[in-house]
Order: sequence, then structure tokens, then C-alpha cells
Amino acid sequence: MLGFIIRRLASSILLALAVAFASFALVFSNGQAIARTILGVDATDEQVAARAAELGLDRPVVAQFLDWLGAAFRGDLGTSFYSGDDVANIMTTRIPVTLALIGIAMLLTAVLSALLGIAAAVAGGWVDKVLQVLAMVGTAVPNFIVAIILVMSLAVGTGTFPATGYVSPAIDIAGWASSLVLPVIAVTAASVGPASQQFRAAVKDVLERDFVRTLRSRGMRPASIVFQHVFRNAAGPGIIILGLQIIVLMSGVVVIERVFALPGVGELTVNSALLGDIPIVMGCVLFVVVVVVIVNLVADLANAALNPKVRQR
Repeated sequence: MLGFIIRRLASSILLALAVAFASFALVFSNGQAIARTILGVDATDEQVAARAAELGLDRPVVAQFLDWLGAAFRGDLGTSFYSGDDVANIMTTRIPVTLALIGIAMLLTAVLSALLGIAAAVAGGWVDKVLQVLAMVGTAVPNFIVAIILVMSLAVGTGTFPATGYVSPAIDIAGWASSLVLPVIAVTAASVGPASQQFRAAVKDVLERDFVRTLRSRGMRPASIVFQHVFRNAAGPGIIILGLQIIVLMSGVVVIERVFALPGVGELTVNSALLGDIPIVMGCVLFVVVVVVIVNLVADLANAALNPKVRQR
């Protein structure tokens, strides 16, 4: 198990570095264009060149990346091109909002997809068909449409939840929870469908195995068979798809934070990209990469704990 953990950890670090470098190369490949965006279209070529040299954008991309990476390991993500504020400080105020949204959405996705997948596989018949249709609809409908429907029905229509805005838990824990209800539902709606279908397929496959028939012949209760034996054997594929769903959740967060005016990393990424504030964009990219890699690493380790065969890969 220790060897498996080391291999997965090493591959996760290499993947994070590769994605970070690819992102850095894409946004910093044209230092002149970045400098002109900062100075405006009326700036002369000499002013643009001077600004690019001042920011170090005229250096090779690899050298820039190595300097940025070394500083990032020390907690220094640079300063904003526009405000001059420290990027790490800006991210510190945004990350808790996004982590709360993603964390709750991931937990709900795991619980709901497992329960719906088990229900569809065990019950079969019309229950299975209805759940499959609901999963397909949830996957097909964009999360911003779900967000608009939620706002119109539960915020504007009834006033049950706030339509926009965010309340810090340090100020009002009830207000914090209320401000996250609709965004969490909108983000979760897109990820439950695919994950529940994966759980359904895995559970149906296990239910057809010989050991399940043996347990039934011994008179074991159906609920005990499903939750103590079938689900444990079927959990591996479900855990893998849950790890992959973090990518869906992260992409959904970018839109949902804009719709609900949440001051998170997704909203910061969009605003910074529109301005061309590259240091902040790279800070947001680094955050997303780290979250995705950590979640998938945890998923791999959980799968290995359930299935010893995985550890031999």
C-alpha cells in the first residue's frame, strides 16, 4: 500500500506541475500583448517594450515559470498588474467561499449518487427508468439554467433564500448556510446524474455475481446484502467517477459564482481574465489544479483501500 501511495503521490505532483506549466506558457507566451493590455491601445511600442521588460515578460517562458514556481512554493504568487495587491492575499479571501461550495456539493453528489444508483439497480422496473430519465435531464440541463429556475422559484418567488450575495460564517452562520443553499443545488444538479449512473451499473453487475445468490440462499436480509457486501464491491467505479466529477464541479462553480454574486475563486477568475490580470489568473489556475489533483488522489487511495488489485497497478 505504501508503494502505491508513493507512486500516486509522485504522479499527482508531476501532473500538477505539467498542467501549471502548460497554463503558464499559454498566458505568458506573448509578453508584448500583456504589456499592451495593461497600458492600453494608445501606448507606443517603446512604452510597451519598457513595461514588458519591467515586469520580466521579455524573458524566456521557462525562466519565468521557474521563478514563479519557486516563489509559489514560498507562498508568493506575485502582485496584481492593475491594483498592485498581493495575489496570495486576494486568493486567501476567495478560497474559503469556493471550498465551501465545492465541499458541500461533493458531499451531496457522493451521497445522492450512491443512493440513487443503488435504488435504480435494486428496484429496477419503473423506478429505474424514472431515475435514469431524471439523471439524463440533470446532466443535459446547463447549471446556469438550473440556477435561474432556483432564483425565480425559491428566491424571487417565495423569498425563502437570498437571490444573490454571500454572508461570512464568522458574521452569521445561518446567513452563510442560507446564501449557499441555491448555489450548492445548482452545482450539484449537473454532477449527480453521471455519478449515479456509474453506481447503478456497478451495483447491477455485482448483484448478478454468484456470491450474492449464495448470500440470498442463506436467508441474509436484502438490505444487509446490498450495503454490507454489494456496495463495497461496487464502490470502486463510483469513487473513480466521483473523482472525475470534481472537474464538472469546478467548471460549474465559475458560472454559478457569477450568477449568485459569490466572491469566490470562479468569479475572481472571470473578472481577472477579462482584465488580463495574468498573475491573479495563474493563482486561480494553481488553486483549481491543486484541488482537482488532491481529490483524484484521494479517490485513487480510497479505491485502492477497497480493492487490493488496484494497488498492483
